[in-house]
Amino acid sequence: MKSQRQGYFSQDEWVNCMTSFGVDTLDKLKKILPAFEKEARNVANFDDFYAFAFRYCLTEEKQKNLDIETVCALLDLVLGFQYPSQIDFFCQYLKLQSDYKVISMDQWMGFLSFCKEINFPDLKNYDPNCAWPLIMDNFVEWMQEREK
Repeated sequence: MKSQRQGYFSQDEWVNCMTSFGVDTLDKLKKILPAFEKEARNVANFDDFYAFAFRYCLTEEKQKNLDIETVCALLDLVLGFQYPSQIDFFCQYLKLQSDYKVISMDQWMGFLSFCKEINFPDLKNYDPNCAWPLIMDNFVEWMQEREK
């Protein structure tokens, strides 16, 4: 819906969205709701949806980061169906470590790339010389230490 604030849709945002989907009655809205979820999970649209989920949770005007608790809940919500093990371990790491109190959009998007690209849990194709956010390097080190 491209809303600007979490939990709030202006009348213009609502009308523009519903019009774009050809929805002008409650029955049409009920019929299209399952398609919204399917659309969000569509591979071609998922990166945009994933980034939007982060931005949507920024509730303050100049906020740029999300706290660890919110990040873990949001990861479970938007990626839990696809990468449950990665999320479980990453959230364990986030809750145990003390270097990061918040997560930035770059770190958020880096985690999605990590999930898509890195063999888990062996991490054999992880290259710390690639341009990963530092938090991912730290997470991999933590995972490797756990395995010892």
